[in-house]
Amino acid sequence: MTKSIFNKKGFIFKPYEAPYQSPFDKLFDIFKELITHTSGDFDEAIDWLRQLDQEYKLTTSEYTVDDFIEDLKKKGYIREEIDPDGNSGDISITSKTERAIRQQALDKIFGNIKRSGQGNHKSKSPGIGDEHTGDFRDYQFGDALDKVSMTESLKNAQINHGIADFNISEDDLVVEEALHKSQMSTVLMIDISHSMILYGEDRITPAKKVAMALAELITTRYPKDTLDILVFGNDAWQIEIKDLPYLKVGPYHTNTVAGLQLAMDMLRRKRNTNKQIFMITDGKPSCLRLPDGQYYKNSNGLDKNIVNKCYAMAQQARRLHIPITTFMIAQDPYLMQFVREFTYANQGKAFYTGLKGLGEMIFEDYETNRKKRIRG
Repeated sequence: MTKSIFNKKGFIFKPYEAPYQSPFDKLFDIFKELITHTSGDFDEAIDWLRQLDQEYKLTTSEYTVDDFIEDLKKKGYIREEIDPDGNSGDISITSKTERAIRQQALDKIFGNIKRSGQGNHKSKSPGIGDEHTGDFRDYQFGDALDKVSMTESLKNAQINHGIADFNISEDDLVVEEALHKSQMSTVLMIDISHSMILYGEDRITPAKKVAMALAELITTRYPKDTLDILVFGNDAWQIEIKDLPYLKVGPYHTNTVAGLQLAMDMLRRKRNTNKQIFMITDGKPSCLRLPDGQYYKNSNGLDKNIVNKCYAMAQQARRLHIPITTFMIAQDPYLMQFVREFTYANQGKAFYTGLKGLGEMIFEDYETNRKKRIRG
């Protein structure tokens, strides 16, 4: 592969050289993927790494998998548990590794958006705000002077009036468009019912990666926004960001109603006026918890009692001005029809998607929703 460099004489073609990675960094990139797939199980991840090493010759005699493990310890990515007798026990990952996994998820997903151009969130109604867009328009009476682009305005003045007799008029002024950034409270719902690993397809790992990437984006780029994450199976419960690498699918049905109830309870406590729910699911709602604590379950088709409860929750969220965006990792016609009716009841949005591109869609939707354009 070659890359070109342009100079005054033309193009020069040179062999492409990949950025240098140390032996540790190469293995660490693979390890972060494996530890996500194994839900934080260090021993299982290392077993997989050794198998990959045998097949693809990832290491050399100068730097082995055992050397890599020692470096993980020295760098603070893993810790060895010590039992009461002072003996070494299990090895687990540290919070430093959890952060590295989130950052890798962000880089992969958001990097794809930048390369594919899907991260361009332009609108028909740009306005005055605090995030620059790079677009310009003519000055209008009432525009704040601190929004005037002096470089562009002076360039216009020179073109229109010349340099010898320099002057600048209102017609020369231009204003840079900007976005008004509004604070957003988001709840991400992740389906962990058994169907998320049915038919030999791992659907839970991509969902975890999306959640980790979204968490990293919000905490680093939009620290005033809030992100809460919950999982739902037979019931629903909140999890912390640090819990995401360890998330596993359980032998559960899908209690969508419980997830929506918990999500709305969480958002009611938020002070931000802008609130939204993202729901990642691949299966139909198949479970309700009854007032006596028992579960009502029905996996055959769409149960009218369960479905109607879902529609009622969607309408309730609409009354609270909480839009729900559903990312449906399934394309069965009858399930798509359910999602369409659910979305209509909420006046939200729905995406019918496979696992590929899931992260890009959630990122684009998040950034689009949190940017409110206003006229100056």
